[in-house]
Amino acid sequence: MKVTPLQTARAAWGANIPDWIEALAIACTETSQAKVAARLDRTAGMISQLINNKYPALTVQIEERVRGLLLDGKVQCPSLGALPVNHCQDWRAKAKDFQVGNPTRIRMFRACNRCPRFLEASE
Repeated sequence: MKVTPLQTARAAWGANIPDWIEALAIACTETSQAKVAARLDRTAGMISQLINNKYPALTVQIEERVRGLLLDGKVQCPSLGALPVNHCQDWRAKAKDFQVGNPTRIRMFRACNRCPRFLEASE
């Protein structure tokens, strides 16, 4: 019998499996690691390491993406209102560099650079 990603995650993490890892494993069980990785804009290898509790780096960034895409995590953006956590993360990444040509991008550059979430992430 084939072991599912959810079974693998539960075995690797034990009783202390974080809810977002469980959601990640469930999504991989329902589709595939490659498809989930593509949705998260990450590699399948990273997803595998997370499920197997072998990811060597901090998981804050990927946890935000999982919460936004798979757990309906939202934040209140001062400029756009309620939006998924992963969209906030994407806007924060874009706000590191100023680019003209797109009014929304300019507005978000200004809004993100004043936002506590942006300032906290850059510390």
